Amino acid sequence: MLAHQLVAATGPLARLFAECARRVQALREWYRTTAAAAPEARATALLREWLSPQQRAQFDTEGYFDVVGCDSGKRYRIHHGTSMNVHEIDDAGHSKSGWCFVPNRRLAAGDVMLAQKIALETCENSALAVANRFPPNQMTFRASRRRPY
Repeated sequence: MLAHQLVAATGPLARLFAECARRVQALREWYRTTAAAAPEARATALLREWLSPQQRAQFDTEGYFDVVGCDSGKRYRIHHGTSMNVHEIDDAGHSKSGWCFVPNRRLAAGDVMLAQKIALETCENSALAVANRFPPNQMTFRASRRRPY
């Protein structure tokens, strides 16, 4: 009789295990597509809060924004990215040179861009003192107007 009850219970138990496995797989897929992207989304949201309305509009349409250095008054263009994404620009909007400076740890692109913005607007000379300079022909930014978010 006990053997009969065990055999009868295996069908519902197998269905329960199968349902649990499906839910675990769905949770893994959700994490992979949603939760894993959360740091980048939070970083972009924080960056957007710190941008002026003009910078935010420029970032939304062009994928970059301009800042003015606090010490020299030079204009810099910060493209979406984590390195080699800061460009000194002339009055016509053409790149004069590139600057590479990043925080000393791996961060989402929005966080890096925010750090670059704050550094140029508050301590430009100190930021450029530790930056690597590169000529315009070595710039690797994307010329397309893709939206990074």
